[in-house]
Amino acid sequence: MNELLKQYKSYLIFEQNLSSHSVDAYIRDIQRFLHYLQRIGVPTPLEATSQHIHRMVRILTQLGLSPSTLARNVSSIRGFYRFLIGENLTENDPTEGVDRPKTARRLPSVLSFDEVRQILAVPDTSTTLGLRNRAMLETIYASGLRISELLGLKISSVYFDQNILRIMGKRSKERLVPVSDNALDWINQYLERARPYLDRKKRGEGTLFLSVRGTAMSRMGFWKILKACLQETGIRKEIHPHTFRHSFATHLLENGADLRAVQEMLGHADISTTQIYTHLDRNFLQQEYQTYHPRA
Repeated sequence: MNELLKQYKSYLIFEQNLSSHSVDAYIRDIQRFLHYLQRIGVPTPLEATSQHIHRMVRILTQLGLSPSTLARNVSSIRGFYRFLIGENLTENDPTEGVDRPKTARRLPSVLSFDEVRQILAVPDTSTTLGLRNRAMLETIYASGLRISELLGLKISSVYFDQNILRIMGKRSKERLVPVSDNALDWINQYLERARPYLDRKKRGEGTLFLSVRGTAMSRMGFWKILKACLQETGIRKEIHPHTFRHSFATHLLENGADLRAVQEMLGHADISTTQIYTHLDRNFLQQEYQTYHPRA
């Protein structure tokens, strides 16, 4: 469990881009939950049920926790299980059906198309690593992938003749996602000019994007690349790897894409998860109305 908590902490820092204060709070919540499970005889969170979580929520309520702190505890536990599911360690989410105090839903940070282009233009594609970085950034934006999906891509998962990526998503669910000609061109250049050098020790095992060691790139490695690109562009928004996924969905909807089509591309089981992007779309429409309507 200590190693799992370490991985989850890394995920919160480098993928969710949370502050050190928030990360510490979430980890404390998870540690409290794990200690509670041990005390009641549940040896691993993989064996927890919704009843166990309901009981813990009642105990925390009786202890006088504020609604916001109680909501954070439930969110911490729910986020932990979503991480476990995303890592294919379990298919069980005992937090389903566990209510928490209602809080305002925070809209994700989104890049404008011009900002995306600025970031994509940073890597020096005359170098091995620059070409790899450009191919990765083009791919994650072109197909709206989760960072784990991008880093888990195999060469065999890229169908150049069909403009398709075969993705293994959460809960080992496979889906086919469109990818642009432009992204495929960068992937092809990377495969021809950069990957053979990175895989010179034959450690790649068919993984598409490799680190300097010739093995699959880590989340932390990708985050460092993205952070360097952001520093180069001077973009001051709160950006993390998932921002490309948010931007992918938002840009599609702003340009008229069908919500269910975007749901399928993102791999959302429930369309309500995708509908958060319609809030961003409404903001865009309101801005356009205020700018261009003669009576606004």
